Amino acid sequence: MAAKKSARREAVVNVTTITREQWLEYRRSGIGGSDASTIVGLNPFSSSYYLYCEKVGALPEKEDTEAMRQGRDLEQYVAERWMERTGKRVKRNNTMWRSTIWPWMLADIDREIVGENAGLECKTTSLYNKHDFAGGEIPLTYYVQCQHYMAVMGFERMYLAVLVLNRGFYDFVIERDEEEISALAVAEGEFWERLQREEPPELDGSDATQNALRQMYPEEDSGLELMLPKDAAAELAQYQHIQEAILDLQNERDAIKARTMARMGAAALGFTDGLSCSWVTRKRTGVDTAALKRERPEIYKQYLKTTEYRVFSVKERKE
Repeated sequence: MAAKKSARREAVVNVTTITREQWLEYRRSGIGGSDASTIVGLNPFSSSYYLYCEKVGALPEKEDTEAMRQGRDLEQYVAERWMERTGKRVKRNNTMWRSTIWPWMLADIDREIVGENAGLECKTTSLYNKHDFAGGEIPLTYYVQCQHYMAVMGFERMYLAVLVLNRGFYDFVIERDEEEISALAVAEGEFWERLQREEPPELDGSDATQNALRQMYPEEDSGLELMLPKDAAAELAQYQHIQEAILDLQNERDAIKARTMARMGAAALGFTDGLSCSWVTRKRTGVDTAALKRERPEIYKQYLKTTEYRVFSVKERKE
Protein backbone atom coordinates (compact mmCIF):
# COMPACT_ATOMS: atom_id res chain seq x y z
CA MET A 1 0.00 0.00 0.00
CA ALA A 2 1.35 3.45 -0.91
CA ALA A 3 2.13 5.76 1.98
CA LYS A 4 -0.47 8.39 2.77
CA LYS A 5 0.57 11.85 1.62
CA SER A 6 -0.47 15.44 2.06
CA ALA A 7 0.99 18.58 0.55
CA ARG A 8 3.52 18.78 3.39
CA ARG A 9 4.00 15.28 4.75
CA GLU A 10 3.86 11.57 4.10
CA ALA A 11 3.20 8.69 6.45
CA VAL A 12 6.18 6.55 7.44
CA VAL A 13 4.65 3.90 9.69
CA ASN A 14 1.77 3.25 12.07
CA VAL A 15 3.58 3.25 15.41
CA THR A 16 1.01 0.93 17.02
CA THR A 17 2.10 -1.91 14.72
CA ILE A 18 5.82 -1.88 15.58
CA THR A 19 7.99 -2.73 18.57
CA ARG A 20 9.94 -0.14 20.55
CA GLU A 21 13.15 -1.41 18.94
CA GLN A 22 11.63 -0.93 15.48
CA TRP A 23 10.41 2.53 16.48
CA LEU A 24 13.93 3.49 17.53
CA GLU A 25 15.24 2.25 14.18
CA TYR A 26 12.69 4.37 12.30
CA ARG A 27 13.76 7.39 14.36
CA ARG A 28 17.30 6.94 13.07
CA SER A 29 15.98 7.50 9.54
CA GLY A 30 15.47 11.19 10.25
CA ILE A 31 15.40 13.93 12.86
CA GLY A 32 12.57 13.85 15.40
CA GLY A 33 11.06 16.65 17.44
CA SER A 34 13.00 15.74 20.58
CA ASP A 35 16.25 15.89 18.55
CA ALA A 36 15.66 19.43 17.30
CA SER A 37 16.72 21.40 20.38
CA THR A 38 19.94 19.40 20.60
CA ILE A 39 20.91 20.35 17.05
CA VAL A 40 20.43 24.07 17.71
CA GLY A 41 22.33 23.89 21.01
CA LEU A 42 19.38 24.43 23.35
CA ASN A 43 19.27 21.05 25.08
CA PRO A 44 21.38 21.13 28.27
CA PHE A 45 21.25 17.34 28.53
CA SER A 46 22.59 16.41 25.10
CA SER A 47 24.94 17.58 22.35
CA SER A 48 25.15 17.39 18.57
CA TYR A 49 28.03 14.94 18.90
CA TYR A 50 26.04 12.66 21.22
CA LEU A 51 23.04 12.79 18.88
CA TYR A 52 25.27 12.00 15.90
CA CYS A 53 26.64 8.94 17.70
CA GLU A 54 23.09 7.84 18.51
CA LYS A 55 21.97 8.20 14.90
CA VAL A 56 24.85 6.11 13.52
CA GLY A 57 24.25 3.40 16.12
CA ALA A 58 27.58 3.92 17.90
CA LEU A 59 25.97 4.04 21.37
CA PRO A 60 23.98 1.41 23.25
CA GLU A 61 20.26 2.05 23.40
CA LYS A 62 19.23 4.22 26.34
CA GLU A 63 17.58 2.24 29.09
CA ASP A 64 13.92 2.99 29.65
CA THR A 65 13.91 5.07 32.83
CA GLU A 66 11.12 5.42 35.37
CA ALA A 67 10.60 9.04 34.26
CA MET A 68 10.21 7.93 30.63
CA ARG A 69 7.75 5.21 31.65
CA GLN A 70 5.68 7.63 33.72
CA GLY A 71 5.63 10.12 30.85
CA ARG A 72 4.15 7.52 28.50
CA ASP A 73 1.71 6.14 31.04
CA LEU A 74 0.43 9.60 32.03
CA GLU A 75 0.11 10.93 28.47
CA GLN A 76 -3.60 10.05 28.27
CA TYR A 77 -4.24 11.60 31.69
CA VAL A 78 -2.50 14.82 30.62
CA ALA A 79 -4.57 14.93 27.42
CA GLU A 80 -7.78 14.42 29.41
CA ARG A 81 -6.86 17.17 31.89
CA TRP A 82 -6.15 19.51 28.98
CA MET A 83 -9.54 18.75 27.36
CA GLU A 84 -11.26 19.30 30.70
CA ARG A 85 -9.58 22.69 31.09
CA THR A 86 -9.99 23.98 27.53
CA GLY A 87 -13.20 22.35 26.35
CA LYS A 88 -11.44 21.26 23.16
CA ARG A 89 -11.34 17.67 21.91
CA VAL A 90 -8.35 15.69 20.72
CA LYS A 91 -7.73 12.47 18.84
CA ARG A 92 -4.77 10.14 18.73
CA ASN A 93 -2.41 10.28 15.78
CA ASN A 94 -0.64 6.94 15.59
CA THR A 95 1.43 7.74 12.50
CA MET A 96 5.07 8.71 12.25
CA TRP A 97 5.24 11.41 9.58
CA ARG A 98 8.01 12.66 7.32
CA SER A 99 8.10 16.16 5.81
CA THR A 100 7.99 16.24 2.01
CA ILE A 101 9.58 19.71 2.08
CA TRP A 102 12.41 18.82 4.48
CA PRO A 103 12.60 15.01 4.20
CA TRP A 104 14.97 14.61 7.15
CA MET A 105 12.26 15.93 9.49
CA LEU A 106 10.12 13.34 11.30
CA ALA A 107 7.14 13.89 13.60
CA ASP A 108 5.47 11.50 16.02
CA ILE A 109 2.94 13.74 17.77
CA ASP A 110 0.88 12.99 20.86
CA ARG A 111 -2.56 14.25 19.78
CA GLU A 112 -4.35 16.22 17.05
CA ILE A 113 -6.99 18.83 17.90
CA VAL A 114 -10.42 17.98 16.50
CA GLY A 115 -11.74 20.68 14.16
CA GLU A 116 -8.52 22.71 14.24
CA ASN A 117 -5.24 22.63 12.34
CA ALA A 118 -3.23 22.11 15.51
CA GLY A 119 -1.67 19.50 17.75
CA LEU A 120 -1.19 18.81 21.46
CA GLU A 121 2.11 17.93 23.09
CA CYS A 122 1.74 16.26 26.51
CA LYS A 123 4.58 16.55 29.02
CA THR A 124 5.13 15.13 32.49
CA THR A 125 7.96 16.52 34.59
CA SER A 126 9.11 16.56 38.21
CA LEU A 127 9.39 19.07 41.02
CA TYR A 128 13.09 19.33 40.21
CA ASN A 129 12.24 21.12 36.96
CA LYS A 130 13.09 24.72 37.84
CA HIS A 131 11.15 26.41 35.04
CA ASP A 132 8.49 28.89 36.17
CA PHE A 133 5.52 27.22 34.50
CA ALA A 134 3.08 29.17 36.68
CA GLY A 135 4.66 32.40 35.40
CA GLY A 136 4.30 31.34 31.77
CA GLU A 137 7.86 30.10 31.19
CA ILE A 138 8.18 27.39 28.53
CA PRO A 139 11.39 25.31 28.40
CA LEU A 140 13.22 25.98 25.13
CA THR A 141 13.41 22.25 24.45
CA TYR A 142 9.59 22.07 24.47
CA TYR A 143 9.27 25.19 22.32
CA VAL A 144 11.68 23.97 19.63
CA GLN A 145 10.04 20.55 19.60
CA CYS A 146 6.66 22.15 18.92
CA GLN A 147 8.03 24.34 16.10
CA HIS A 148 9.54 21.19 14.57
CA TYR A 149 6.18 19.43 14.70
CA MET A 150 4.43 22.38 13.09
CA ALA A 151 7.03 22.33 10.32
CA VAL A 152 6.27 18.69 9.51
CA MET A 153 2.53 18.64 10.10
CA GLY A 154 1.68 22.06 8.67
CA PHE A 155 -0.10 23.01 11.89
CA GLU A 156 -0.92 26.65 12.65
CA ARG A 157 -0.22 26.16 16.34
CA MET A 158 0.69 23.62 18.98
CA TYR A 159 -0.89 23.38 22.40
CA LEU A 160 1.39 22.33 25.23
CA ALA A 161 0.12 20.62 28.40
CA VAL A 162 2.56 20.13 31.28
CA LEU A 163 1.92 18.06 34.39
CA VAL A 164 4.43 18.86 37.14
CA LEU A 165 4.09 15.94 39.53
CA ASN A 166 2.73 16.94 42.94
CA ARG A 167 2.75 20.63 41.99
CA GLY A 168 0.32 21.60 39.24
CA PHE A 169 -0.99 21.41 35.70
CA TYR A 170 -0.15 24.10 33.13
CA ASP A 171 -1.15 24.74 29.55
CA PHE A 172 0.32 26.96 26.83
CA VAL A 173 -0.25 27.93 23.21
CA ILE A 174 2.71 28.07 20.81
CA GLU A 175 2.02 29.79 17.51
CA ARG A 176 3.73 28.82 14.29
CA ASP A 177 6.78 30.98 13.53
CA GLU A 178 7.91 30.74 9.90
CA GLU A 179 11.28 32.40 10.53
CA GLU A 180 12.15 30.03 13.34
CA ILE A 181 10.96 27.04 11.33
CA SER A 182 13.17 28.08 8.41
CA ALA A 183 16.19 28.49 10.69
CA LEU A 184 15.45 25.15 12.33
CA ALA A 185 15.15 23.43 8.95
CA VAL A 186 18.53 24.81 7.87
CA ALA A 187 20.26 23.68 11.08
CA GLU A 188 18.69 20.23 10.93
CA GLY A 189 19.54 19.96 7.23
CA GLU A 190 23.20 20.74 7.87
CA PHE A 191 23.29 18.14 10.64
CA TRP A 192 21.64 15.56 8.39
CA GLU A 193 24.11 16.23 5.57
CA ARG A 194 26.98 15.67 7.99
CA LEU A 195 25.36 12.42 9.01
CA GLN A 196 25.14 11.24 5.39
CA ARG A 197 28.82 12.12 4.87
CA GLU A 198 29.72 10.32 8.11
CA GLU A 199 31.30 13.56 9.31
CA PRO A 200 30.82 13.95 13.08
CA PRO A 201 30.08 17.40 14.53
CA GLU A 202 32.90 19.24 16.27
CA LEU A 203 33.67 17.88 19.71
CA ASP A 204 32.66 20.19 22.55
CA GLY A 205 33.31 19.89 26.26
CA SER A 206 29.74 19.13 27.32
CA ASP A 207 28.96 16.29 29.70
CA ALA A 208 26.90 14.66 26.94
CA THR A 209 29.82 14.58 24.49
CA GLN A 210 32.17 13.17 27.12
CA ASN A 211 29.50 10.62 28.05
CA ALA A 212 29.29 9.51 24.41
CA LEU A 213 33.06 8.98 24.32
CA ARG A 214 32.95 7.02 27.58
CA GLN A 215 30.23 4.76 26.21
CA MET A 216 32.11 4.14 22.95
CA TYR A 217 35.44 3.53 24.70
CA PRO A 218 34.54 2.16 28.15
CA GLU A 219 37.80 0.28 28.69
CA GLU A 220 41.41 1.05 27.89
CA ASP A 221 43.90 -1.32 26.27
CA SER A 222 46.71 -1.16 28.83
CA GLY A 223 49.19 -2.38 26.23
CA LEU A 224 48.31 0.25 23.65
CA GLU A 225 50.25 3.50 23.42
CA LEU A 226 50.15 5.95 20.54
CA MET A 227 51.82 9.13 19.41
CA LEU A 228 49.19 11.84 19.18
CA PRO A 229 49.13 14.20 16.17
CA LYS A 230 51.30 17.33 16.31
CA ASP A 231 48.43 19.73 17.01
CA ALA A 232 47.64 17.76 20.19
CA ALA A 233 50.84 19.06 21.81
CA ALA A 234 49.66 22.67 21.72
CA GLU A 235 46.18 21.69 22.89
CA LEU A 236 47.47 19.70 25.85
CA ALA A 237 49.79 22.54 26.82
CA GLN A 238 46.76 24.85 26.73
CA TYR A 239 44.84 22.31 28.83
CA GLN A 240 47.54 22.45 31.51
CA HIS A 241 47.58 26.26 31.38
CA ILE A 242 43.80 26.36 31.84
CA GLN A 243 44.00 23.93 34.78
CA GLU A 244 46.58 26.17 36.46
CA ALA A 245 44.45 29.27 35.79
CA ILE A 246 41.40 27.55 37.30
CA LEU A 247 43.39 26.68 40.42
CA ASP A 248 44.61 30.28 40.72
CA LEU A 249 41.05 31.59 40.39
CA GLN A 250 39.78 29.08 42.95
CA ASN A 251 42.45 30.21 45.41
CA GLU A 252 41.55 33.87 44.80
CA ARG A 253 37.86 33.08 45.25
CA ASP A 254 38.51 31.21 48.50
CA ALA A 255 40.57 34.11 49.87
CA ILE A 256 37.69 36.51 49.19
CA LYS A 257 35.36 34.04 50.89
CA ALA A 258 37.58 33.87 53.99
CA ARG A 259 37.89 37.67 54.26
CA THR A 260 34.12 38.06 53.98
CA MET A 261 33.50 35.39 56.62
CA ALA A 262 35.84 37.25 58.97
CA ARG A 263 33.94 40.51 58.36
CA MET A 264 30.59 38.83 59.01
CA GLY A 265 31.54 37.10 62.24
CA ALA A 266 28.32 35.76 63.80
CA ALA A 267 26.04 37.52 61.28
CA ALA A 268 23.84 35.26 59.16
CA LEU A 269 23.48 37.78 56.31
CA GLY A 270 25.70 40.49 54.89
CA PHE A 271 24.96 43.22 52.37
CA THR A 272 26.66 45.60 49.95
CA ASP A 273 24.98 48.14 47.69
CA GLY A 274 24.26 45.51 45.05
CA LEU A 275 24.84 42.07 46.57
CA SER A 276 24.00 39.96 49.59
CA CYS A 277 25.82 37.02 51.12
CA SER A 278 24.93 34.47 53.78
CA TRP A 279 26.79 32.27 56.24
CA VAL A 280 24.23 29.94 57.75
CA THR A 281 24.12 26.47 59.28
CA ARG A 282 22.91 23.55 57.20
CA LYS A 283 22.40 19.95 58.26
CA ARG A 284 23.55 16.96 56.27
CA THR A 285 22.75 13.38 57.19
CA GLY A 286 24.99 10.59 55.97
CA VAL A 287 26.35 7.18 56.86
CA ASP A 288 29.55 7.00 58.89
CA THR A 289 31.20 4.41 56.66
CA ALA A 290 34.33 4.17 58.81
CA ALA A 291 32.27 3.29 61.91
CA LEU A 292 30.08 0.90 59.90
CA LYS A 293 33.13 -0.90 58.53
CA ARG A 294 34.64 -1.13 62.02
CA GLU A 295 31.54 -2.22 63.97
CA ARG A 296 29.45 -4.04 61.35
CA PRO A 297 31.94 -5.29 58.75
CA GLU A 298 29.57 -7.96 57.40
CA ILE A 299 26.90 -5.34 56.61
CA TYR A 300 29.53 -3.01 55.17
CA LYS A 301 30.73 -5.75 52.80
CA GLN A 302 27.17 -6.68 51.84
CA TYR A 303 26.46 -3.20 50.48
CA LEU A 304 29.94 -2.32 49.26
CA LYS A 305 29.87 -1.37 45.58
CA THR A 306 32.87 -0.88 43.32
CA THR A 307 32.55 1.24 40.19
CA GLU A 308 35.06 1.49 37.38
CA TYR A 309 35.60 4.43 35.06
CA ARG A 310 38.37 5.87 32.95
CA VAL A 311 40.10 9.01 34.24
CA PHE A 312 41.72 11.54 31.90
CA SER A 313 44.86 13.35 33.08
CA VAL A 314 47.80 15.28 31.64
CA LYS A 315 51.34 15.38 33.04
CA GLU A 316 54.88 16.05 31.93
CA ARG A 317 56.33 13.21 29.90
CA LYS A 318 59.46 11.55 31.22
CA GLU A 319 61.91 10.70 28.46
